Amino acid sequence: MSVEWEPVRQSRTHELVLETIEARVLAGELKAGDRLPPERELAPVLGVSRSALREALRVLETIGVLVAQSGRGPDAGARIVRHPDDALGRLLRLHFALGSYSLEDVLEARVTLERSSFQAAAGHASPEEIEEAETLLWRMRAPGVEVAEFNDLDTRFHVLIARSSGNRLTSTLTSAVRESVRPLILRALEAVEDWPATTGSLNDEHAELLRLVREGEATAAADLAEKHIRGFHGTLVDDKPPGPAGQ
Repeated sequence: MSVEWEPVRQSRTHELVLETIEARVLAGELKAGDRLPPERELAPVLGVSRSALREALRVLETIGVLVAQSGRGPDAGARIVRHPDDALGRLLRLHFALGSYSLEDVLEARVTLERSSFQAAAGHASPEEIEEAETLLWRMRAPGVEVAEFNDLDTRFHVLIARSSGNRLTSTLTSAVRESVRPLILRALEAVEDWPATTGSLNDEHAELLRLVREGEATAAADLAEKHIRGFHGTLVDDKPPGPAGQ
């Protein structure tokens, strides 16, 4: 009688720890705010070394589902959290730089996401969110605003609108996609020949976008959002540099 052999499973120890913690989360046994046992207790229970456990915890911290605080006391140790925005932004930024996604990919993703965001925000944005957006626009119009600050405020404006749409996933994806090209947009802004004219034009569109959101003109807000994104971001696609990110 012949014996049928199957490949044995090969995996690094920290990956097994990751799978174990993931299974607990998926089963609802671990939720945001829950704390993991101390390393000295959890490692022997899992049957792994403390170094393998630390490696797994570092991965979870990188992807935004865990925060680890050193020291002693009630706040020490590893805690399950929900911080997807920064993690996804970092991941997309790296893959964009490596050429996993083209500028055209990012442009079309932004258009799709932000059309949806501005359209939904026109019916969901709260007075507080509108006021916060107005403050950002006021700061963008400040005389002598530096390029880096303008880029930061611009990013915050678009992410705020996405957040005010009422869809948290859309907000997270919008933030991640916008963050992935933040360095490229910054360099493009630094290279413009007429900075006052460029910011004036962008700010006029920002102000009109906010007016449309405030007045509930959803379709017009979505259409202008696409025009706004294809305007400046579109020039980056036309002038894409050589190398992985421009492939």
